[in-house]
Amino acid sequence: MSNVELNQFSITLAKNQVIQNLDLSVRQGEFLVLLGPSGCGKSTLLHSIAGLIEPSGGTLTIGGRDMAGVDPSERGIGMVFQSYALYPTMTVEKNMSFGLRIAGLPKAEIARRVERVAGMLQLKELLKRKPAELSGGQRQRVAIGRALVREASVFLFDEPLSNLDAKLRTELRRELKLLHQTLRSTMIYVTHDQVEAMTLATRIVVMQGGRVQQIGTPTEVYERPANLFVAGFLGTPAMNFIDGQLNGAGQFDAAPLTLQLPGAAQAQARTGGARAAVLGVRPEHVHIASGASLSGTVSLVEPMGNHQVVWLQCGPHLLSAISQEGSYVSGQQVAFAIDASRVSLFDRASGDNLQAGQVSQAGLADAA
Repeated sequence: MSNVELNQFSITLAKNQVIQNLDLSVRQGEFLVLLGPSGCGKSTLLHSIAGLIEPSGGTLTIGGRDMAGVDPSERGIGMVFQSYALYPTMTVEKNMSFGLRIAGLPKAEIARRVERVAGMLQLKELLKRKPAELSGGQRQRVAIGRALVREASVFLFDEPLSNLDAKLRTELRRELKLLHQTLRSTMIYVTHDQVEAMTLATRIVVMQGGRVQQIGTPTEVYERPANLFVAGFLGTPAMNFIDGQLNGAGQFDAAPLTLQLPGAAQAQARTGGARAAVLGVRPEHVHIASGASLSGTVSLVEPMGNHQVVWLQCGPHLLSAISQEGSYVSGQQVAFAIDASRVSLFDRASGDNLQAGQVSQAGLADAA
Protein backbone atom coordinates (compact mmCIF):
# COMPACT_ATOMS: atom_id res chain seq x y z
CA MET A 1 0.00 0.00 0.00
CA SER A 2 1.10 3.58 -0.67
CA ASN A 3 -0.18 7.07 -0.18
CA VAL A 4 -0.50 9.55 -3.05
CA GLU A 5 0.38 13.23 -2.69
CA LEU A 6 -0.36 16.01 -5.18
CA ASN A 7 0.91 19.52 -4.52
CA GLN A 8 -0.04 22.55 -6.66
CA PHE A 9 -0.79 20.03 -9.40
CA SER A 10 -1.86 21.48 -12.75
CA ILE A 11 -2.73 19.97 -16.13
CA THR A 12 -3.03 21.96 -19.36
CA LEU A 13 -4.34 20.37 -22.55
CA ALA A 14 -4.42 22.28 -25.85
CA LYS A 15 -3.84 25.55 -23.95
CA ASN A 16 -6.83 24.85 -21.69
CA GLN A 17 -6.08 24.52 -18.00
CA VAL A 18 -8.01 21.41 -16.95
CA ILE A 19 -6.65 21.09 -13.41
CA GLN A 20 -5.63 24.20 -11.50
CA ASN A 21 -3.12 24.13 -8.61
CA LEU A 22 -4.70 21.12 -6.94
CA ASP A 23 -3.56 19.93 -3.52
CA LEU A 24 -4.69 16.44 -2.60
CA SER A 25 -3.53 13.78 -0.18
CA VAL A 26 -4.73 10.20 -0.62
CA ARG A 27 -4.14 8.24 2.55
CA GLN A 28 -2.61 4.81 2.55
CA GLY A 29 -5.28 2.13 2.28
CA GLU A 30 -8.24 4.42 1.70
CA PHE A 31 -10.89 4.29 -1.05
CA LEU A 32 -10.95 7.83 -2.44
CA VAL A 33 -13.63 8.72 -4.99
CA LEU A 34 -13.28 11.64 -7.42
CA LEU A 35 -16.85 12.77 -8.08
CA GLY A 36 -18.12 15.41 -10.44
CA PRO A 37 -19.96 16.14 -13.69
CA SER A 38 -18.56 15.27 -17.09
CA GLY A 39 -15.74 17.60 -18.07
CA CYS A 40 -14.72 18.54 -14.52
CA GLY A 41 -11.24 17.03 -14.95
CA LYS A 42 -11.51 13.93 -12.77
CA SER A 43 -10.55 11.37 -15.44
CA THR A 44 -7.76 13.63 -16.70
CA LEU A 45 -6.42 13.81 -13.14
CA LEU A 46 -6.55 10.02 -12.79
CA HIS A 47 -4.74 9.51 -16.10
CA SER A 48 -2.05 11.94 -15.00
CA ILE A 49 -1.54 10.02 -11.74
CA ALA A 50 -1.15 6.91 -13.91
CA GLY A 51 1.48 8.67 -16.02
CA LEU A 52 -0.61 8.75 -19.20
CA ILE A 53 -0.85 12.58 -19.22
CA GLU A 54 2.01 14.91 -18.35
CA PRO A 55 1.23 17.60 -15.77
CA SER A 56 2.03 21.23 -16.55
CA GLY A 57 3.02 22.05 -12.99
CA GLY A 58 3.25 20.81 -9.42
CA THR A 59 4.45 17.53 -7.95
CA LEU A 60 3.11 13.99 -7.60
CA THR A 61 4.50 11.39 -5.24
CA ILE A 62 3.40 7.80 -4.75
CA GLY A 63 4.64 6.08 -1.63
CA GLY A 64 6.99 9.03 -1.07
CA ARG A 65 8.61 8.64 -4.50
CA ASP A 66 8.56 11.59 -6.90
CA MET A 67 6.83 10.51 -10.12
CA ALA A 68 8.31 13.21 -12.37
CA GLY A 69 9.46 11.46 -15.54
CA VAL A 70 8.61 7.99 -14.22
CA ASP A 71 7.14 5.64 -16.84
CA PRO A 72 3.59 4.37 -16.16
CA SER A 73 4.89 0.78 -15.97
CA GLU A 74 7.22 1.74 -13.13
CA ARG A 75 4.72 3.61 -10.92
CA GLY A 76 3.44 0.58 -9.05
CA ILE A 77 -0.16 1.10 -10.11
CA GLY A 78 -2.95 -1.06 -11.50
CA MET A 79 -5.58 0.63 -13.65
CA VAL A 80 -9.09 -0.36 -14.70
CA PHE A 81 -10.64 1.60 -17.57
CA GLN A 82 -14.25 2.33 -18.49
CA SER A 83 -13.92 0.02 -21.50
CA TYR A 84 -12.91 -3.55 -20.71
CA ALA A 85 -9.96 -3.40 -23.16
CA LEU A 86 -9.61 -7.18 -23.19
CA TYR A 87 -7.73 -9.06 -25.91
CA PRO A 88 -10.50 -10.91 -27.83
CA THR A 89 -8.31 -13.82 -28.96
CA MET A 90 -6.98 -14.56 -25.46
CA THR A 91 -8.65 -16.57 -22.72
CA VAL A 92 -9.52 -15.03 -19.38
CA GLU A 93 -6.37 -16.55 -17.91
CA LYS A 94 -4.20 -15.15 -20.70
CA ASN A 95 -5.81 -11.70 -20.41
CA MET A 96 -5.20 -11.60 -16.67
CA SER A 97 -1.61 -12.83 -16.91
CA PHE A 98 -0.54 -10.86 -19.99
CA GLY A 99 1.23 -8.05 -18.14
CA LEU A 100 2.97 -10.48 -15.83
CA ARG A 101 4.24 -12.55 -18.76
CA ILE A 102 5.54 -9.42 -20.50
CA ALA A 103 7.32 -8.48 -17.26
CA GLY A 104 9.03 -11.88 -17.27
CA LEU A 105 7.68 -13.25 -13.98
CA PRO A 106 8.19 -16.98 -13.35
CA LYS A 107 5.33 -19.21 -14.51
CA ALA A 108 4.69 -20.49 -10.99
CA GLU A 109 4.34 -16.94 -9.63
CA ILE A 110 2.00 -15.98 -12.48
CA ALA A 111 -0.16 -19.05 -11.83
CA ARG A 112 -0.28 -18.25 -8.09
CA ARG A 113 -1.42 -14.68 -8.67
CA VAL A 114 -4.03 -15.56 -11.30
CA GLU A 115 -5.49 -18.34 -9.15
CA ARG A 116 -5.66 -16.06 -6.10
CA VAL A 117 -7.39 -13.20 -7.93
CA ALA A 118 -9.69 -15.49 -9.91
CA GLY A 119 -10.87 -16.95 -6.61
CA MET A 120 -11.55 -13.49 -5.16
CA LEU A 121 -13.51 -12.40 -8.25
CA GLN A 122 -15.33 -15.70 -8.82
CA LEU A 123 -13.60 -16.26 -12.17
CA LYS A 124 -12.09 -19.73 -11.67
CA GLU A 125 -14.69 -21.46 -13.81
CA LEU A 126 -14.21 -18.89 -16.60
CA LEU A 127 -10.43 -18.98 -16.99
CA LYS A 128 -10.53 -20.96 -20.26
CA ARG A 129 -13.21 -18.81 -21.88
CA LYS A 130 -12.65 -15.90 -24.25
CA PRO A 131 -14.21 -12.42 -23.79
CA ALA A 132 -16.94 -13.05 -26.39
CA GLU A 133 -18.27 -15.86 -24.20
CA LEU A 134 -18.64 -13.62 -21.14
CA SER A 135 -21.33 -11.23 -19.92
CA GLY A 136 -20.58 -7.55 -19.40
CA GLY A 137 -20.19 -8.04 -15.67
CA GLN A 138 -17.84 -10.97 -16.14
CA ARG A 139 -15.70 -8.98 -18.60
CA GLN A 140 -15.38 -6.15 -16.12
CA ARG A 141 -14.35 -8.64 -13.44
CA VAL A 142 -11.61 -9.84 -15.76
CA ALA A 143 -10.48 -6.24 -16.34
CA ILE A 144 -10.37 -5.69 -12.58
CA GLY A 145 -8.55 -9.00 -12.13
CA ARG A 146 -5.93 -8.02 -14.69
CA ALA A 147 -5.13 -4.99 -12.53
CA LEU A 148 -5.17 -6.92 -9.25
CA VAL A 149 -2.70 -9.61 -10.34
CA ARG A 150 -0.05 -6.93 -10.56
CA GLU A 151 -0.27 -6.63 -6.76
CA ALA A 152 0.20 -2.89 -7.19
CA SER A 153 0.50 -0.39 -4.36
CA VAL A 154 -2.24 1.84 -5.81
CA PHE A 155 -5.27 0.92 -7.92
CA LEU A 156 -6.94 3.45 -10.23
CA PHE A 157 -10.51 2.99 -11.51
CA ASP A 158 -11.84 5.16 -14.34
CA GLU A 159 -15.65 4.82 -14.28
CA PRO A 160 -15.39 1.00 -14.51
CA LEU A 161 -19.12 0.35 -14.02
CA SER A 162 -20.63 2.95 -16.36
CA ASN A 163 -21.12 0.48 -19.26
CA LEU A 164 -23.09 -2.00 -17.14
CA ASP A 165 -26.82 -2.15 -16.51
CA ALA A 166 -28.24 -1.11 -13.15
CA LYS A 167 -28.36 -4.61 -11.66
CA LEU A 168 -24.77 -5.43 -12.62
CA ARG A 169 -23.58 -2.04 -11.34
CA THR A 170 -25.13 -2.79 -7.96
CA GLU A 171 -23.55 -6.25 -7.82
CA LEU A 172 -20.07 -5.12 -8.85
CA ARG A 173 -20.25 -2.08 -6.56
CA ARG A 174 -20.76 -4.44 -3.65
CA GLU A 175 -17.92 -6.69 -4.82
CA LEU A 176 -15.55 -3.74 -5.15
CA LYS A 177 -16.30 -2.61 -1.61
CA LEU A 178 -15.73 -6.13 -0.27
CA LEU A 179 -12.55 -6.34 -2.33
CA HIS A 180 -11.21 -3.16 -0.76
CA GLN A 181 -12.07 -4.44 2.71
CA THR A 182 -10.09 -7.60 1.93
CA LEU A 183 -7.05 -6.05 0.26
CA ARG A 184 -6.88 -2.75 2.21
CA SER A 185 -5.12 -1.31 -0.84
CA THR A 186 -5.09 2.37 -1.77
CA MET A 187 -7.79 2.90 -4.40
CA ILE A 188 -8.70 6.03 -6.38
CA TYR A 189 -12.00 5.78 -8.21
CA VAL A 190 -13.51 8.19 -10.75
CA THR A 191 -17.26 8.46 -11.26
CA HIS A 192 -20.06 10.91 -12.01
CA ASP A 193 -22.51 8.59 -10.24
CA GLN A 194 -23.22 9.87 -6.73
CA VAL A 195 -24.60 6.50 -5.60
CA GLU A 196 -21.26 4.84 -6.43
CA ALA A 197 -19.43 7.61 -4.61
CA MET A 198 -21.61 7.47 -1.49
CA THR A 199 -21.51 3.68 -1.19
CA LEU A 200 -17.85 3.04 -2.04
CA ALA A 201 -15.84 5.93 -0.70
CA THR A 202 -13.84 6.36 2.45
CA ARG A 203 -13.68 9.99 1.38
CA ILE A 204 -15.18 11.86 -1.56
CA VAL A 205 -13.49 14.63 -3.55
CA VAL A 206 -16.21 16.70 -5.24
CA MET A 207 -14.84 18.47 -8.33
CA GLN A 208 -16.10 21.16 -10.67
CA GLY A 209 -14.21 23.02 -13.40
CA GLY A 210 -10.86 21.49 -12.50
CA ARG A 211 -11.09 22.56 -8.87
CA VAL A 212 -11.88 20.69 -5.68
CA GLN A 213 -15.11 21.95 -4.13
CA GLN A 214 -15.07 19.78 -1.01
CA ILE A 215 -13.28 16.81 0.50
CA GLY A 216 -14.90 14.70 3.20
CA THR A 217 -16.58 11.47 4.16
CA PRO A 218 -19.82 10.61 2.35
CA THR A 219 -21.76 11.75 5.41
CA GLU A 220 -19.90 15.07 5.60
CA VAL A 221 -20.37 16.07 1.97
CA TYR A 222 -24.02 15.03 2.03
CA GLU A 223 -25.08 16.57 5.33
CA ARG A 224 -22.69 19.54 5.45
CA PRO A 225 -22.07 20.63 1.84
CA ALA A 226 -19.45 23.35 1.41
CA ASN A 227 -21.40 25.28 -1.20
CA LEU A 228 -24.47 25.31 -3.42
CA PHE A 229 -22.79 23.19 -6.10
CA VAL A 230 -21.97 20.34 -3.73
CA ALA A 231 -25.40 20.59 -2.11
CA GLY A 232 -27.17 20.36 -5.45
CA PHE A 233 -24.95 17.69 -6.97
CA LEU A 234 -25.49 15.10 -4.25
CA GLY A 235 -28.88 13.67 -3.40
CA THR A 236 -31.80 12.12 -5.28
CA PRO A 237 -34.06 14.02 -5.42
CA ALA A 238 -31.74 16.98 -5.14
CA MET A 239 -31.68 19.28 -2.14
CA ASN A 240 -34.49 21.84 -2.06
CA PHE A 241 -33.27 25.44 -2.36
CA ILE A 242 -35.35 28.34 -1.04
CA ASP A 243 -34.29 31.89 -1.85
CA GLY A 244 -34.92 34.31 1.00
CA GLN A 245 -33.50 36.51 3.76
CA LEU A 246 -31.80 36.00 7.10
CA ASN A 247 -33.48 38.71 9.14
CA GLY A 248 -30.83 39.08 11.85
CA ALA A 249 -33.17 37.75 14.53
CA GLY A 250 -32.44 34.07 14.01
CA GLN A 251 -35.11 33.59 11.36
CA PHE A 252 -35.14 32.77 7.67
CA ASP A 253 -37.90 34.51 5.68
CA ALA A 254 -39.08 33.45 2.24
CA ALA A 255 -42.76 34.36 2.02
CA PRO A 256 -44.98 32.55 2.72
CA LEU A 257 -42.34 30.49 4.60
CA THR A 258 -40.79 31.61 7.86
CA LEU A 259 -38.39 29.31 9.67
CA GLN A 260 -36.95 29.78 13.14
CA LEU A 261 -33.33 28.63 13.02
CA PRO A 262 -31.89 26.61 15.89
CA GLY A 263 -28.52 26.68 17.62
CA ALA A 264 -25.47 27.64 15.58
CA ALA A 265 -27.52 28.62 12.53
CA GLN A 266 -29.56 31.05 14.64
CA ALA A 267 -26.42 32.54 16.20
CA GLN A 268 -24.89 32.99 12.76
CA ALA A 269 -28.04 34.71 11.50
CA ARG A 270 -28.00 37.10 14.42
CA THR A 271 -24.31 37.98 14.25
CA GLY A 272 -24.30 38.27 10.49
CA GLY A 273 -27.27 40.61 10.39
CA ALA A 274 -29.88 40.79 7.68
CA ARG A 275 -28.64 39.36 4.39
CA ALA A 276 -29.78 37.56 1.25
CA ALA A 277 -29.43 33.81 1.64
CA VAL A 278 -30.45 30.45 0.24
CA LEU A 279 -31.81 27.79 2.56
CA GLY A 280 -31.18 24.19 1.57
CA VAL A 281 -33.15 21.26 2.93
CA ARG A 282 -33.04 17.61 1.89
CA PRO A 283 -36.35 16.00 0.84
CA GLU A 284 -36.14 13.55 3.75
CA HIS A 285 -36.22 16.51 6.14
CA VAL A 286 -39.48 17.87 4.75
CA HIS A 287 -42.21 16.07 6.72
CA ILE A 288 -45.84 15.90 5.65
CA ALA A 289 -47.90 15.82 8.87
CA SER A 290 -51.34 16.97 9.87
CA GLY A 291 -51.23 19.95 12.18
CA ALA A 292 -47.81 21.12 10.92
CA SER A 293 -47.31 24.87 10.64
CA LEU A 294 -46.67 25.08 6.89
CA SER A 295 -49.09 24.27 4.08
CA GLY A 296 -48.77 23.47 0.42
CA THR A 297 -50.46 21.92 -2.58
CA VAL A 298 -49.42 18.53 -3.95
CA SER A 299 -48.32 19.06 -7.56
CA LEU A 300 -46.89 15.61 -8.32
CA VAL A 301 -46.42 12.23 -6.67
CA GLU A 302 -43.63 9.84 -7.73
CA PRO A 303 -44.03 6.29 -6.35
CA MET A 304 -40.60 4.77 -5.59
CA GLY A 305 -41.51 1.37 -4.18
CA ASN A 306 -40.87 1.59 -0.44
CA HIS A 307 -41.43 5.38 -0.42
CA GLN A 308 -42.85 8.16 -2.53
CA VAL A 309 -41.57 11.57 -3.55
CA VAL A 310 -44.26 14.20 -3.05
CA TRP A 311 -43.78 17.57 -4.74
CA LEU A 312 -45.33 20.48 -2.86
CA GLN A 313 -46.09 23.98 -4.12
CA CYS A 314 -45.89 26.54 -1.31
CA GLY A 315 -46.29 30.00 -2.76
CA PRO A 316 -43.50 30.39 -5.34
CA HIS A 317 -41.48 27.55 -3.81
CA LEU A 318 -41.55 23.98 -5.17
CA LEU A 319 -40.33 21.46 -2.60
CA SER A 320 -39.83 17.72 -2.73
CA ALA A 321 -40.65 15.60 0.32
CA ILE A 322 -40.07 11.90 0.93
CA SER A 323 -43.00 10.10 2.51
CA GLN A 324 -43.02 6.49 3.72
CA GLU A 325 -46.77 6.34 4.15
CA GLY A 326 -50.01 8.03 3.15
CA SER A 327 -51.70 8.48 -0.19
CA TYR A 328 -51.55 11.81 -1.99
CA VAL A 329 -53.03 13.17 -5.20
CA SER A 330 -52.31 16.24 -7.28
CA GLY A 331 -54.17 19.31 -6.03
CA GLN A 332 -54.46 18.05 -2.46
CA GLN A 333 -53.77 20.54 0.32
CA VAL A 334 -51.37 19.20 2.96
CA ALA A 335 -49.59 20.48 6.05
CA PHE A 336 -45.85 20.00 6.32
CA ALA A 337 -42.87 20.94 8.45
CA ILE A 338 -39.19 21.53 7.75
CA ASP A 339 -36.67 20.10 10.20
CA ALA A 340 -34.81 23.33 10.97
CA SER A 341 -32.01 21.43 12.72
CA ARG A 342 -31.03 19.77 9.42
CA VAL A 343 -31.04 22.75 7.04
CA SER A 344 -28.03 24.36 5.37
CA LEU A 345 -27.65 28.11 4.79
CA PHE A 346 -25.76 29.51 1.81
CA ASP A 347 -24.70 33.02 0.87
CA ARG A 348 -26.69 33.99 -2.20
CA ALA A 349 -23.80 35.82 -3.90
CA SER A 350 -20.88 33.44 -3.30
CA GLY A 351 -22.79 30.19 -2.85
CA ASP A 352 -20.66 29.31 0.19
CA ASN A 353 -22.12 27.58 3.22
CA LEU A 354 -22.67 30.18 5.95
CA GLN A 355 -22.15 27.56 8.65
CA ALA A 356 -18.49 27.45 7.62
CA GLY A 357 -17.22 26.13 10.94
CA GLN A 358 -19.22 22.94 10.42
CA VAL A 359 -18.11 22.36 6.86
CA SER A 360 -15.05 20.53 5.57
CA GLN A 361 -13.90 22.91 2.81
CA ALA A 362 -11.51 22.08 0.02
CA GLY A 363 -7.93 22.93 0.89
CA LEU A 364 -8.35 22.58 4.66
CA ALA A 365 -6.36 20.30 6.91
CA ASP A 366 -8.54 17.25 6.33
CA ALA A 367 -7.21 17.09 2.79
CA ALA A 368 -3.75 16.55 4.21
